[in-house]
Amino acid sequence: MGLSRKIFLFSTLLVIADSAPPTCYSAVVRLSKGITESLGRLETFSITKRCLANLPKLYINVHNSCVTIKLRDHLYALENLITPQCRELKRIEFLKVRVKRLYNMIDRLCYRDLVFFIDDCAALERPPPPPEPQDELLE
Repeated sequence: MGLSRKIFLFSTLLVIADSAPPTCYSAVVRLSKGITESLGRLETFSITKRCLANLPKLYINVHNSCVTIKLRDHLYALENLITPQCRELKRIEFLKVRVKRLYNMIDRLCYRDLVFFIDDCAALERPPPPPEPQDELLE
């Protein structure tokens, strides 16, 4: 067996060994980060910014026990936007689908996998504090 073939097989085994199937918790965290990023991007566009102006602020923290209540309220607000033009925007529709998916994952599918450390509903309406400098070094 050639050296290049051995290196290829070894690197393939490393990739396979390093990859693990996503857990319910990791899927919830990934989806919540995606929704937060989408909300930030939608607030930069003039068309969607106008539509999101009436929505409550939402900063998702999956460790907060109020997250299901806030997601349900946000989903209700998205489904009942005042102007029909806002309801029909593809970006708003996509956001609505993602919020509904996250709500269902937290409320039904991953309910036993999540641990809630915080019980502060108001914390989901304000941005999280910036990370401490030593926390950035650990990552």
